[in-house]
Amino acid sequence: MRRVREAFRRASRAYSPQEERRLGGHLGAVVAFGAYTAAWGAAVGVRKGKLPERHDPLDVLFTAAATFRLGRLLSKGSVTSPLRAPFTRYEKATGPAEVSESPRGGDVRSTVGELVTCPFCLSVWLTTTLAGAHLLWPRATRTVTGGLTALAVADAMQLGYDCLVQKNAE
Repeated sequence: MRRVREAFRRASRAYSPQEERRLGGHLGAVVAFGAYTAAWGAAVGVRKGKLPERHDPLDVLFTAAATFRLGRLLSKGSVTSPLRAPFTRYEKATGPAEVSESPRGGDVRSTVGELVTCPFCLSVWLTTTLAGAHLLWPRATRTVTGGLTALAVADAMQLGYDCLVQKNAE
């Protein structure tokens, strides 16, 4: 085991000699995501139901919009900053009800901080969650994704309205 750790350290130093990259934490995140995905697969497998032949296009659209909105809310929302606070450091407000934060701490804390401040990173986990939930609880999941899609559309309308008001004021 010691040889494996030392080989990983050497590979990590060679990967990024100019700056410290927390590859150990990232490897842990990849392993955690694999376990999370396997758990969803096992839960769906236990269900013993037949998988759908193809995705319903509206489900795909609503899941994408829900993933986008929930990803932004969880990773950037000022109201959800207490959830990120153990892993991040506040930097500044960046937009309507959004903040910029940076990861802090050692390998695990910093990796979690990177994950929870990155809507792109969170979207992988959220999509996996919603895909599994669609297979186990389709009606409830459609209700959730429909609500989050409505919120995403409402946000786009708010931002569009603000842009129009600003443009008219010029």
